[in-house]
Amino acid sequence: MHLPHFVIFCIGAFAFGCCIASFLNVCIWRIPRNESVVLPPSHCPKCNALIKWYQNVPIVSWCCLRGRCANCRQPISVRYTIVEALGGVLFLATFLQWGSPALMGTPPPFGMAPIRTFWMVPALWLVSAGLILGSFIDLAEYWLPDRVTIGGMVLGVPASFLIPELQGLHGGPCSLPALYWSLGGLAFGFGFIWLVGFVFSKVFRKDALGFGDVKLMGAVGAFFGPVPVLFVLIASSFVGAAIGVALIVRGKARLGGFTAVPYGPMIAVGIWLWTYWGPGILHWYLGVFA
Repeated sequence: MHLPHFVIFCIGAFAFGCCIASFLNVCIWRIPRNESVVLPPSHCPKCNALIKWYQNVPIVSWCCLRGRCANCRQPISVRYTIVEALGGVLFLATFLQWGSPALMGTPPPFGMAPIRTFWMVPALWLVSAGLILGSFIDLAEYWLPDRVTIGGMVLGVPASFLIPELQGLHGGPCSLPALYWSLGGLAFGFGFIWLVGFVFSKVFRKDALGFGDVKLMGAVGAFFGPVPVLFVLIASSFVGAAIGVALIVRGKARLGGFTAVPYGPMIAVGIWLWTYWGPGILHWYLGVFA
């Protein structure tokens, strides 16, 4: 593939991610309110004025409108642009890591077959979209929607069966070993995290994990297998510890106290770390002990 074509693919991946994230913004606002994500069309939540198509271009429209509604001039949260930019960056990063080797004829990551890795792109785009949706709802409402958690557990099994590279396995589609690993990962992710939360609640008499977090870890296992469940659990714990220290430094929490913090976004960060660097980190870690 020539460089100009590659650049076009990169721009397309970023733009597509921004557009998907723009729709996710609608879902993030409407799902907690039990509203349809289809009707009515996009409108200002303050004055209910319909948003014209040219006022709904991801990132660009918010900047051109200077963060205000074109009708009532009330402020539009910057969260919308953050979500759109995050979707674009994640979709582009996924394409660069998994799609470009197949198109450019370069060695793919972790020794996988170039053509097969291309199918990782739509699968991981789906995962990223679900994580963005769940994370921002969790940040705002302190719960994870079932369409992300249970949906992830349901979709992860057939996705792994068709794309065994999700489980770190090589070979063609319809892989029974990948199916077994997916089912085992689902059971391990759900059961182990539930057990951790159960023991914590009995020892400290406080709920450490919501049931949505348990189901999300089951979805991690269904998509990626048992080993990534442990990786995501450890990585998300480090992320949580860093956030806890930041809250203590800013005076929003006290050392030894208990401050409720949504855990879903931390799990999402752990999943993204696994997606882009996890196998490499794992190989390095095992190599140190070897």
